[in-house]
Amino acid sequence: MIKGQSVPKALATLSFTPKYAALVLEKTLKSAAANALARAGTAKLKAEDLVVKNVSVDGGPIMKRIRPVGMGRAYLIRKRLAHVTIRVAEDEKARKLREQQAKLATEKGKRKVTTKRESKAKEKKSE
Repeated sequence: MIKGQSVPKALATLSFTPKYAALVLEKTLKSAAANALARAGTAKLKAEDLVVKNVSVDGGPIMKRIRPVGMGRAYLIRKRLAHVTIRVAEDEKARKLREQQAKLATEKGKRKVTTKRESKAKEKKSE
């Protein structure tokens, strides 16, 4: 349901999903996004640029409990757990756009901006 969506859009989708599992997935997605931002640094990466690449729920350990029943017997209760994995990655379009903006910013910094006074002084010297 959230695979391929940006992180803010996926969080919005999960917050309006009326299932208990949505709460667990929302918490895991927030953690995955925070880990990605901490690893790359907030100067290089923004939360809006992250995309949900993969979501998987695999079987985990089983806690075994015993419930006593009549005539000295016991029923086995299995409390199943799960491993939830969410992978987030940087969106390629957003990365290319940011690189273009950085390139333009460096080109602007290299160009010398002349003021009106400087241009008038140059004109007087050339005369």
